[in-house]
Amino acid sequence: MARKLAPEERALWRHVTTDVRPRRRAAASEAAPPPPPAAPPPAPASATPKATQLPGAGLDRRSAQRLKRGQVPIEARLDLHGMTQDEAHRALARFVARAYDDGRRAMLVITGKGSREGEGVLRRAVPRWLAEPSCRGVVLAIEEAQGRHGGAGALYVLLRRKR
Repeated sequence: MARKLAPEERALWRHVTTDVRPRRRAAASEAAPPPPPAAPPPAPASATPKATQLPGAGLDRRSAQRLKRGQVPIEARLDLHGMTQDEAHRALARFVARAYDDGRRAMLVITGKGSREGEGVLRRAVPRWLAEPSCRGVVLAIEEAQGRHGGAGALYVLLRRKR
């Protein structure tokens, strides 16, 4: 028997699946109108994921620890300060693709902490952008940076090995 989801998990699931569409369309008479999308509750600063391993990442424990401790040599840096969301999104996608093509593995993406504690738009958006289909295939893991590399205002991004 499957465990019951907590209210936060249900809200997150609704948020994640709001733009999911079926592969085949059901007959018009069978299809029920979709329920109105529920707005996800605002995430407090402490709810910002500090460590994220993407689905199917296959990152071994030792490598995950090294990434978390900031012991993986950083091979590329991207500073998103001063960019709009659209500019930052495009710059991040290009940066990840170029770094992967160049055979780089460990990157530092600087988002900034935002104008108020825990309110940085880019800080919240970058992990979501890295999980999108355009980046998901090459991103192995994401981890909040150590203080010497920017702390909560930066992320370590580990890419898959290029084959």
